[in-house]
Amino acid sequence: MSRRTPAKHRLLPTLAIVAGLAGGAFGSPVAADGPAGALEAPTDHSVTGFSDQISVAWVLVPVVVRSKSGYVEGLARDDFHVWVDGRQVAIESFDSGADARVSLIFLQDLSGSMATGGKLEASRAALRDLVGAERTGDELALASFAGGRLAVDVPFTGDRQVFAEAMADWTAYGTTAIHDAVAWIPEISVEGRHPKRAVVLITDGVDNASELAPEAARLAVENARLPVYVFGLGDHGDPLRPEADGGVDTYARVLGRLAAASGGRYFPISDPADIRDGVATLLQDLRAQYVLGFPAAAAEDRRYRRLRVATDGRGREAVFRIGYTGGAPTVWKSAGNG
Repeated sequence: MSRRTPAKHRLLPTLAIVAGLAGGAFGSPVAADGPAGALEAPTDHSVTGFSDQISVAWVLVPVVVRSKSGYVEGLARDDFHVWVDGRQVAIESFDSGADARVSLIFLQDLSGSMATGGKLEASRAALRDLVGAERTGDELALASFAGGRLAVDVPFTGDRQVFAEAMADWTAYGTTAIHDAVAWIPEISVEGRHPKRAVVLITDGVDNASELAPEAARLAVENARLPVYVFGLGDHGDPLRPEADGGVDTYARVLGRLAAASGGRYFPISDPADIRDGVATLLQDLRAQYVLGFPAAAAEDRRYRRLRVATDGRGREAVFRIGYTGGAPTVWKSAGNG
């Protein structure tokens, strides 16, 4: 059987990524007519990102609600409240289906350090578990990065066989540029068709080649508007840089902040059982995920805006991404549009 040729293979031009972040070049998914609230990707693609020239975009906010007894399911739109920069907005779209279809990106570190300690086999085990848990209508994309390059090895598809073929071709080589690769998540994610989306990033964490700072990578992830679940293989306790309070930042803390900013999770992986447990938790999160949406001006006054989500009822914790870069909401909450 012949191997798949990667659908997209590009250098990671860090200066172009930074320019895109600073100038707001990453566009927002556009509400489109289609099944299950499908999203239409912007059409103006370039090496610096993508943009759209429409007047209204949709901000989608995936939310997982937990309590001490587990996931809180069965909530309605009126049970949620969303604020942008401290002002409440009207929730105009709502997806609560536990059986709703999912678009998932699997982002694999193939740098040279992944060749040791069974890290690639652990990654294959995680991907096999995710593929095996797919439901009819779900779609999965596979991307990999190493040596200053990012490849979309398998575009979004529901065909499970192609992932076995792609995994067989994995070879560890080159340097690690996690933050540069993460900054391309927005471009990859817009090809997904479903409102329920997430990214799985598997890495051994020691970034030795990124030109993009961790803070800029987190901003790109927040703009992608989907949770990132980071599986950290190996020991991430190595110091990264001193902190202002005299402490030491570590790769584990950087990866944890990356996940938390998006509404995802960080899983420290020390043995194969941790992989299976992490995948199970990720899948539970996705099936229990609510997706709240509201319209925002696409081209006017684009800037970073803070998000806050709350639910009615005591003892509940809402997990969500902390902000987005874009225009102001077009429909604010009022007594008349409850």
